[in-house]
Amino acid sequence: MTVSYFEWVQDLYGFFWTEHEVNNYLERTMAAAFKEVYAASDKYRVDMRTGAYITAVARVAEATRVRGIFP
Repeated sequence: MTVSYFEWVQDLYGFFWTEHEVNNYLERTMAAAFKEVYAASDKYRVDMRTGAYITAVARVAEATRVRGIFP
């Protein structure tokens, strides 16, 4: 899924990344996501799945706060 997003960005902006660059972006993205979920899991003393839900809901809440709710 993440690599599909990278491909979409490449097509949209006319970027041409090597396989090595894609793998580096993917590794950094996945590592950052893991750290964020692990931190939520540790902070609230819940399993990683619940930590992922907490992280997702927090992201949606922040986006709604910043952008507002549109009709």
